[in-house]
Amino acid sequence: MDCTGQNPPLGNHTALVEFILIGFSDLPNLQGLLFGVFLILYIIILMGNSLIIMITKVDPSLQTPMYFFLGNFSLLEICYVSVTVPRLLTDLCRQYGNISFLTCAIQMYFFLVLGDTECFILTAMAYDRYVAICNPLLYPVIMNSRFCIQLVLVCWTTAIPIHIGFTSVLFTSPFCECNQLNHFFCDVPPVVQLVCGDTFMLELLTYVISSLAVAVPFMLILVSYVNIISTILKLPSATGRAKAFSTCSSHLMVVILFFGSGIIVYLRPKSSQLIGMDKYLSLFYAILIPVFNPIIYCLRNKDVMVALGKCLQKWIVL
Repeated sequence: MDCTGQNPPLGNHTALVEFILIGFSDLPNLQGLLFGVFLILYIIILMGNSLIIMITKVDPSLQTPMYFFLGNFSLLEICYVSVTVPRLLTDLCRQYGNISFLTCAIQMYFFLVLGDTECFILTAMAYDRYVAICNPLLYPVIMNSRFCIQLVLVCWTTAIPIHIGFTSVLFTSPFCECNQLNHFFCDVPPVVQLVCGDTFMLELLTYVISSLAVAVPFMLILVSYVNIISTILKLPSATGRAKAFSTCSSHLMVVILFFGSGIIVYLRPKSSQLIGMDKYLSLFYAILIPVFNPIIYCLRNKDVMVALGKCLQKWIVL
């Protein structure tokens, strides 16, 4: 079937029952290698984030708001990658990328909800660091356990109604005869490309939601860090400045990686030069960055490393 990536006139549409995920079928000689690589990365993500969840729960020194948010973020990462990677591994193994219309919609919905939730959790973590550094005396009062739980619940639930509406609008649109998605999962850009007729309103809706869920949180995080850095630079002690920077550096690195790749895919201007590249760009925020997150938070965080050392000692003794 001819799939040019262009949107035919509205009259040339049909009722689709399934999509074909092209994935990495353009690399037939690397299917086995890709399966092994993605499987190893998935195991690293599961083990690394599970380890962070465990030590933030059992170590008394990590019973603080910062690590409460980190534990939630790690749980979110496990859910986030589990929406796409198991399906990718299955397709690579069987070399058969058919996915039903309903399954595609469900996968996109959960991917978008969990992705937006990551943006919100990262924003909450930035606010936590802002209060801790800029208002240290009020920190225990502001970031009390009740407020932290409420903040996390808001982060986990805000995107749910938004993307029920968005996925409903997208998947009730008329699709053309071409059902090939040049991607390894049901992401927004490749699905929109298969909609018949003028897709301006769908693209506008995508930009609006992406701006609210990605660009606005990113700007709030930047504002928080402008104030954080300004406060840190005013500290009289070099040791104090170094300690303050160390508590923020891990979070800031994750923010730059995650938001940077997401903005490139969802908020960049539409360009024919990048058609077909979305799936490779998506590898960064869908798989690679979740691999880096537990590594960054463990290796660059002394408290986590100390807690991890204690756990290892207990296991060795047992």
